[in-house]
Amino acid sequence: MKEQTNIPTGKVERAGKFVTTGLKVGTNYLKHYSKKLMNPSLSKEELHADNAEDIYETLSNLKGSALKVAQMLSMDKGMLPKAYTNRFAMSQYSAPPLSGPLVINTFVKTLGKTPNQLYDKFNMQASNAASIGQVHKAEKWNKALAVKIQYPGVANSVKSDLRIVKPFAIRIVGMNEVDMDKYFDEIEGKLLEETDYQLELKRSIEASAQCAHIPNLVFPAYYPELSSDRIITMDWLQGFHLKEFLEHNPSQEIRNAIGQALWDFYQFQVHALKRVHADPHPGNFLMREDGTVAVFDFGCIKEIPEDFYINYFLLTNKEVLKDEVRRKEIYTNLEMIHPSDTEKEIVFFSGLFQKMIDLLTLPFTVDSFDFGDEMYFSEIYDYVDYLYNLKEVRESKVARGSRHSLYINRTYFGLYSILNDLKANINTSQARIQSMIHI
Repeated sequence: MKEQTNIPTGKVERAGKFVTTGLKVGTNYLKHYSKKLMNPSLSKEELHADNAEDIYETLSNLKGSALKVAQMLSMDKGMLPKAYTNRFAMSQYSAPPLSGPLVINTFVKTLGKTPNQLYDKFNMQASNAASIGQVHKAEKWNKALAVKIQYPGVANSVKSDLRIVKPFAIRIVGMNEVDMDKYFDEIEGKLLEETDYQLELKRSIEASAQCAHIPNLVFPAYYPELSSDRIITMDWLQGFHLKEFLEHNPSQEIRNAIGQALWDFYQFQVHALKRVHADPHPGNFLMREDGTVAVFDFGCIKEIPEDFYINYFLLTNKEVLKDEVRRKEIYTNLEMIHPSDTEKEIVFFSGLFQKMIDLLTLPFTVDSFDFGDEMYFSEIYDYVDYLYNLKEVRESKVARGSRHSLYINRTYFGLYSILNDLKANINTSQARIQSMIHI
């Protein structure tokens, strides 16, 4: 893969890249509609593919928050045309890497020495490159190490990048720009945390220790003396990213073991710790053929407020939701319905949300669940598609859902997606969850 010798860091330069991309996208639309005059049956697939390619090329070269938004969108399979999700998924672990001189410069600036002065061996060629940083393999103390290096200018460009990328995200997803600030404020806060490698190092050490008892999970050791505000050094762990792992045709037993480990990992964090690894994309896990899974990258952690937690998980209790007054109270607390709603709007949106809740909480209401059930996921995606095309939803004057739901929903959606790809059949019983909490 071609390396990058520089990353645009100035606001004007980064904004200029988006203007150029906007012109390309506009040209793609003109080309599409010109072809459609000749062939009225032409679908939008080619248009989506061209737009996805042009937008991804810009985001992958800008790195940082811009690319991170693409990564987040790639996980929402029911939200975007397939061409976008497929292309944006590349941001999870295969964006263009930085060149050697930029890597050395980061070491000298933050640790005062070159990689060759700090490690016995250091591979200048990146093993993986994603949105916020890239990973190199090194050796020291007769150990294989993974060294994560943050891209230059990432932290300083978060605010300006989000202002630039917001219209793109809204246009791609098809939302109106109504009351969206609370969500983008949440995203901005999380992205700023992700650029704080000292905070990530602290959280990684804490979370690894707290979750070490969960069967079939493996965590790296971290090395503060070889880390800085833009570098994190940890053990190099063996394993495969999800796509590679599945190419090895693992047995159902191994798929189930890994799926169960991931389910337990997330339930323990959410219910016992009230904070969760909120970046569950395949690039943050390594699957292994012995049924274990390695977990790393605790840069994105969502703290769960107690009142939100209580109301959110009442949604999994069918008996509570049968009480119409109680249900309305929960929906209001979670900002799914608003005090300004008319009675007609309350009835309408409550019905829509109840159907989605019934679908998404199904695994919590049974003792075991087969995440390989494609009909289940098709029903979810079809219903999401139906919601996004409803006039009443698209023209709603308020954004529905607490800001806290953004990363919690994303966490569960990402987990479900990985379990679906694994075709894992696992124990999802309340008894299992309670046992994880009280270990």
